[in-house]
Amino acid sequence: MKNSYLLSRFENKTLSLVFQGELTIYTITTFQKEVEKFNYDDVTMVIIDLNNVNYIDTAAAILISKIQYKVNKQKIKLKLLCENENFLQTIYLVEDKIDFKTPVLETKSETFLEKTGYIFVEYYRGFIDFITFFGELFATKFRYLTSLHKIRYKEIFFEMNESALKALGIIALTSFLIGLVVAYQSAYQLKLYGANIFIVDMLGISIFRELAPLITAIVIAGRSGSSYTAQIGAMKITQEIDAMRTMGFEPFAFLVLPRIIALMITMPLLIFVADMMAIFGGMIVANVDLHITPQLFIDRLNEVVAAKHFFIGLIKGPFFAFLIATIGIYRGLMVKDDTQSIGFNTTKSVVESIFAVIVCDAVFSIAFTNLGI
Repeated sequence: MKNSYLLSRFENKTLSLVFQGELTIYTITTFQKEVEKFNYDDVTMVIIDLNNVNYIDTAAAILISKIQYKVNKQKIKLKLLCENENFLQTIYLVEDKIDFKTPVLETKSETFLEKTGYIFVEYYRGFIDFITFFGELFATKFRYLTSLHKIRYKEIFFEMNESALKALGIIALTSFLIGLVVAYQSAYQLKLYGANIFIVDMLGISIFRELAPLITAIVIAGRSGSSYTAQIGAMKITQEIDAMRTMGFEPFAFLVLPRIIALMITMPLLIFVADMMAIFGGMIVANVDLHITPQLFIDRLNEVVAAKHFFIGLIKGPFFAFLIATIGIYRGLMVKDDTQSIGFNTTKSVVESIFAVIVCDAVFSIAFTNLGI
């Protein structure tokens, strides 16, 4: 590409703008900044010389047309020197198609109140959409539970295997490591006071009531909840959900309910596995570091940890599962017609699911404490 120049001369109240080289969208940026700095107060005539220009595109034609419009608006004489007929036709075409009289709306920065209002409206609309989804979900669930023959058992068993049973490995490993870490950190402090045996009390109550259900829910939210969002989001982008509605199939019955029911059924099983593996990890540390035999550990666990702590953890399972599956599916249905939206909603589904699980766990803790359970 040849070099491009703009030579400007001001003599006898005449401003000469001599363009040279190739005028394209890539070369006129510096010209535009220079032209906008010109002061036409003492100018009586403007000459635009294009005789030394080798090429011109529509972007450069727009710039020249803007200069002409500004000069004519200030009632200054204008002379356009151009021997190339094609260049002139390009400039005339731009002048004919673009209305320079229309003012350009200037963008202004939003105030704090405007930003706050936009955020509030966005969250309000999201809340309304979620409540609508919630209502439709419960209406569909009530309708199908009143007629058990309509429940899609095959899909439920399939989702139980995909979203829960295949997660047993990662949940068992995670819980085992959590049991190891908690027991190891506690053992160091308990040895200082000679209270080695109390590690059983601490592990039993904390794992059964809080740690195992919470860790299981977080892992499932990251694994199964995100997969719900990605699967349903991909189906929405490929218009499979619209095709189901067109064919007379109800998406809530085929896509939503089987996933929610499957996860609610299997979550207590996953929590039970997490309980056993976390206690097993704690038992290993107690044996190696505190010299508490497995038999002594089990006997102490049976004596001091009531069965209610174990069942409280299991009771939380279906509630956690409902929140994770519902939020994951809702975020999948909120996916727009682009792949970036899948990643955005998948991330939000995991974050919102974990947050909802923690809030739900806090509510359970307050309720059980006030009830004396």
